[in-house]
Amino acid sequence: MTPHDHDHDHGGQSEPAETDLRVRALRSVLEQKGYIDPSAIDALIDTYQNKIGPRNGASVVAKAWVDPAFRDWLLRDATAAIASLGFHGRQGEYMIALENTEAVHNVVVCTLCSCYPWPVLGLPPVWYKSAPYRSRVVRDPRGVLREFGVTLPDSTQIRVWDSTAEVRYLVIPRRPLDTDSLDQAQLSMLVTRDSMIGTGLARKPDAKS
Repeated sequence: MTPHDHDHDHGGQSEPAETDLRVRALRSVLEQKGYIDPSAIDALIDTYQNKIGPRNGASVVAKAWVDPAFRDWLLRDATAAIASLGFHGRQGEYMIALENTEAVHNVVVCTLCSCYPWPVLGLPPVWYKSAPYRSRVVRDPRGVLREFGVTLPDSTQIRVWDSTAEVRYLVIPRRPLDTDSLDQAQLSMLVTRDSMIGTGLARKPDAKS
């Protein structure tokens, strides 16, 4: 799939809040009518946020950082490489890994809705589903990244990739400097959800907490 090669005022900060309120209102109505079981919904959310959440993706990234053969496999066939670690299922049937380098920084969006790789990142954050992010990251990705606290050199090309119902993306952030002494488990603690979307960077070793 061809990325948008463009250089997100998180403007419209009220949009995510409004979306959250609408979801809460809808859930309340459905619960009152007996259409959904609140405990089942809570269990599902907990599963995707804490069990199949970003920790899975962090494990994938950390292994790619320390295992060149796995990294090559991941970039060649992300679906199979990720599944080999036990991370697969709905919303992760077809995965593509995008490696950030000094020359290229990748950012992921779903311009139509909220397609997102659940098996490795869990549930999408509210801002990822908001209209301001979905529209502005395509038009002004460099500006959007600044609002997330990421300032890149002008020489770094920014590529925006549009997730669809057929394909999901996982960004492999650059490995932080001075991490040669860290093992895979320690490295995984440096990998954040946002860094695997492209709106953040991996943490520095002294900031892993």
